[in-house]
Amino acid sequence: MQRSLQAPTPKGSTLAGGPRVQPRPSRLQAVILGAASGRRRGRKPVSTAQGKAGGTAAAAAVGSAPAADPPASALSSMAVAAESEAARVQPKEVSPEDFQAPSGQLLPINKLSPPSPADVYRCIGCTKPECQGPNGCAAPDMAWRNKPDGYLKNILTAKVYKIAVETPLQEAQQLSKQLGNTIMLKREDLQPVRSFKVRGAFNRMSRLTPEQLAIGVVCSSAGNHAQGVALAAKTLGCKAVICMPTNSPEIKVNAVKELGGIVKLVGESFYEAQFEAQKLAEQDGLTFIHAYDDPFTCAGQGTMGLEILRESETLDGDLDIIFVSIGGGGMIAGIAAVVKALNPKIQVIGVEPAGANAMCQSLVRGERVVLSKVDAFADGVAIKLPGAEPFRLCRELLDGVVMVDNGAIATALKDVFNETRTILEPAGAVALAGAKAYLQYYGLKGKRVVAVTSGSNMNFDRLRLVSELVDIGSVETMLAATIPEQKGAIVQLLEMASGPDGTPFDVTEFEFRSFDAGRGGTARVLLGLGVSPGTKACRAMMDKFAQTEGYAITDISDMDLAQTHLRHMVGGPALQSDGAPVQDERIFKVDYREQVGMLRKLLTPLSPRWDVTLLHFRKTGNRFATALLGLRIPDDEMEEFEATLEQFRSGMEREFVFTPLSDRERDVFSLFI
Repeated sequence: MQRSLQAPTPKGSTLAGGPRVQPRPSRLQAVILGAASGRRRGRKPVSTAQGKAGGTAAAAAVGSAPAADPPASALSSMAVAAESEAARVQPKEVSPEDFQAPSGQLLPINKLSPPSPADVYRCIGCTKPECQGPNGCAAPDMAWRNKPDGYLKNILTAKVYKIAVETPLQEAQQLSKQLGNTIMLKREDLQPVRSFKVRGAFNRMSRLTPEQLAIGVVCSSAGNHAQGVALAAKTLGCKAVICMPTNSPEIKVNAVKELGGIVKLVGESFYEAQFEAQKLAEQDGLTFIHAYDDPFTCAGQGTMGLEILRESETLDGDLDIIFVSIGGGGMIAGIAAVVKALNPKIQVIGVEPAGANAMCQSLVRGERVVLSKVDAFADGVAIKLPGAEPFRLCRELLDGVVMVDNGAIATALKDVFNETRTILEPAGAVALAGAKAYLQYYGLKGKRVVAVTSGSNMNFDRLRLVSELVDIGSVETMLAATIPEQKGAIVQLLEMASGPDGTPFDVTEFEFRSFDAGRGGTARVLLGLGVSPGTKACRAMMDKFAQTEGYAITDISDMDLAQTHLRHMVGGPALQSDGAPVQDERIFKVDYREQVGMLRKLLTPLSPRWDVTLLHFRKTGNRFATALLGLRIPDDEMEEFEATLEQFRSGMEREFVFTPLSDRERDVFSLFI
């Protein structure tokens, strides 16, 4: 029997466009209502028009008409007031872990809270008085963005096909059969630079004047946007300076150079590269090309939505949902703008990794937030602060957002490989991971959905990490167990690892560590099984474990830290020479930029001042990675340790970020290390 999908929607939260599948009541509603009640009342939320289906939708519109321009005499004082208010209302910094929800649950969008001054779109570095008002950018060539049909017209006339291609909508037949729904892939990985980014970059640059093209353009990027800008510049015959972090993958640096881009390696983080790009724009008169926070860029990406609508008409049946990954938000904003204008009954749902959920948190809270850190596994969408213009469009047009973990993303990457023999980059598989999670969470069947496969610029070094995460949380369950330290206990454990009919589950991983051997103690086991977590068969197995004395089992399939570290570290606690456990041990997750020399750079300020009790550090191929570090730090030395950590902080980007294990992580890790 299909479970009920209806649940009350938080007051002021609108899920637009046709029949809705509402999320279950949760503490997220309190977050929404709290965000709204803590801010000024009396201002209207962003307006929407009535769609043909009768639900609230943006029918050919994005935003309401702009307010009348103030008199010229008021512009100067208005600019000062706006700048002062924007300075006071900076985006709030939050952690990805502050916001959690089950994978695939549709999270509603808060449309009650009034827009924040920090969320108004303006060109980077703009100080023009006329642009500092509540409507933001007042440039004449941007006036269309606030008109009812502005985005639709600009998407219909977008100049992208001089270098972009119309990519196919391809049914994933194996996956469709497996899920009981029709799954179609919008193959943006087949673009000339293997990413959708070329659409927005060329549409933006094709609008530049001959004088601007003669001077050239500049951008900051470590990957796909850099290649899109370089190809667009080559096609338009202008100079393109691409500022990239020094730790950018060599394969991407070389790809930009081959396209004619002038690569400038700057700093060790994206923010340092962006600062340099903006400085060059001001210093040399180059035009800065933003990766996502630009109306023309959003409109260029929106051409994907037109193609999806046109291509889906040739297939049998109506389209129900389009799933799109979110980083800065430019792609989904453009797609939603055209889809909701032409067919508001189709739902548009955003998907973000749980460890890089900036737009998700922003939409649920009703204002943009900046993440204190991001999980860079899907580095193409690992953005700390979503764009202001994409946020405005997403807040008005999307039907909700879902989050997925890294295991689901890796498994979706494998699904696409099985269907197409193409290896996507992790960010390119995020939308499909969200589609699968959503359909499974609500038990939906017979739906026709599209997932945008946004890119395939995969670094070979990352394949090892991806392969380790594949199937965890989808068709593989990972368990942490304590079992009696007695003969036959392992066999008994494996006998219980079976379905209701006694058929044994496939053992995908088994790691065992003996504790207190021969003294009636317990042993520790890390066990991987070929059964999907949360299924009836898995629950029946967990019930058997719970009813058996001496066996304590915890499902850790959703714990990314366990997949990337714990499975390589099964051993035992640190012991002193007399056999007693080491006292004052503190274990940290340490996030860092992956580049040569970082391990030595991490340890030099800490050792030999403090004893290192545990260290797991491995290359992942990501721009950022996480190490596990254990140190002996007595309570009376914590103040000194905190002072030492200040050495790791530099500018906007912390060089190393130390985070203690969560309570759940500590409970699981204490079984083995």
